[in-house]
Amino acid sequence: MPWNETCIMSQRTQFIEDWLSHRFSITELCRRYEIARKTGYKWINRFHSQGMKGMADLSRARHTQAQQTPDWIVEHILDLKVRYPYWGPVKIHSALYRDNALQAWPAASTIGEILKKNGLVRSKRKRQRIPPHTQPLKHALEANDVWSADFKGQFKLGNERWCYPLTLTDNYSRMLLSCKGLYNTKLPPVLNLYKAAFREYGLPKAIRTDNGWPFASLALGGLSPLSIWLIRLGINPERIKPGCPQQNGRHERMHRTLKEAVANPPKANLSVQQRALNRFRREYNFERPHQALGLGVCPNDAYQCSLRAYPEILPELNYPANFEIRKVKCGGYIKLHGRPIYTTRRLVGEYVGLKAVDCDCWLLHFGTLKLGIVDEVVGRVIRPT
Repeated sequence: MPWNETCIMSQRTQFIEDWLSHRFSITELCRRYEIARKTGYKWINRFHSQGMKGMADLSRARHTQAQQTPDWIVEHILDLKVRYPYWGPVKIHSALYRDNALQAWPAASTIGEILKKNGLVRSKRKRQRIPPHTQPLKHALEANDVWSADFKGQFKLGNERWCYPLTLTDNYSRMLLSCKGLYNTKLPPVLNLYKAAFREYGLPKAIRTDNGWPFASLALGGLSPLSIWLIRLGINPERIKPGCPQQNGRHERMHRTLKEAVANPPKANLSVQQRALNRFRREYNFERPHQALGLGVCPNDAYQCSLRAYPEILPELNYPANFEIRKVKCGGYIKLHGRPIYTTRRLVGEYVGLKAVDCDCWLLHFGTLKLGIVDEVVGRVIRPT
């Protein structure tokens, strides 16, 4: 039970008088008044320094202007920061209070401002993110306008190996073009799946994905080996906005159906799992009517193969006549008016196009993809925001 609030001053005075009588030990006295030993010692020390006047509550009002921190406090804060470089404002505030709980220390936010003003705040390392997504996303008005690709969330098979189902769909007809279980998300098996789909169905105008590997990377324009290959084929790699799976909602909805059909529970091994995926694909395309297509219409009924055949030899990129053409050299550099400009190592050996937009500024293209603005004054590529 704490001090009796109806007579707190007399309680403290009586506590000191009992202590002066030497009839009780500190432990017995604190137990008698039902207070902590720390509290008891605080009032004894206050009595030693101030007499009975020290039993009164001290004012907690600031002794300085509301917006001004005393110099000695600032120096104390800076000293702690120098001694403990990894301490932040909250930790320093806690240490100050621990040293002297009766002092009106500045708030943690004020301590943070003091540290910042004195150059003692380490800026956080900027988190690398995939460059801005492709906008606007193309609307599918007919088959092969836009395909979607994604890995359905991985799951463990009965043999404890991971399965990563990779799927390709046509956004207009909802046709499930490919559905293959892979052991990982590495580039070679993904490339093989894309090639098989292109040989069977032809080339789409665009393929929409999320921002994960191997569809995108942290390089300029989000370029990855896969997206560079697609651009060389005349396919626009679309990327949804990070954290917005609804922008690829048709594909995500198909994944939900896929999971219920083939992964509940997972099969014993990849071979058995693939047979389940193949059965689901046949049912989804040929037997299961899709409500969005019309009454009784299955995806296969609404799909037609693309007229653009897959070229076995990768074609070169063509740029308009008003573009300056540069080859990306070793290290990811191009030469512009004798000055080296860094682009990205991903494009080494590829040709990029430069369209003049100002006396010292050029719009950098790789195929149809705009990578950024080349500013000759600063000598670098400014990424789009």
